[in-house]
Amino acid sequence: MTELRIVPVSDATLLDWQRVHNEIIPTAPLSVDDIRERVERHVLEVAYAGDVLIGCSTVRPPSDETTAATVIARVLPDHRRQGYGSAIYERSLARGRELSSDGIETHILATNEDGLRFAKSHGFTEVETYLLPGDTIPFIELRLAPQPG
Repeated sequence: MTELRIVPVSDATLLDWQRVHNEIIPTAPLSVDDIRERVERHVLEVAYAGDVLIGCSTVRPPSDETTAATVIARVLPDHRRQGYGSAIYERSLARGRELSSDGIETHILATNEDGLRFAKSHGFTEVETYLLPGDTIPFIELRLAPQPG
């Protein structure tokens, strides 16, 4: 695995974050303005192996809808199964746990079989399937099983 470099979204990395997000979630593409608005509320980061774009992440703090933090790690298909997803996820999970002691959840497009398999292998269980207005492919909400102790 080439050394992973994870950086916050900035003007220099915003289009890279957008590319990964929109490729992995084509049913809910985000504009540059959408991302600029989200970076004010969420932790958005971009991941590179050397200088090669490999993924991005989102960590959402608790909201009116949930007391859990939401952690989403995305890896472009050509870079999966190389350990990058685990590294991005672990970093995002640590940040999510700083933001909420009431749990961690994630949301994955139902057609993203790799993402669902990854989440389940890391202890997440399905909670709900929902369809955004106008969409035909549902998202699956998953929650991380509580840690013992």
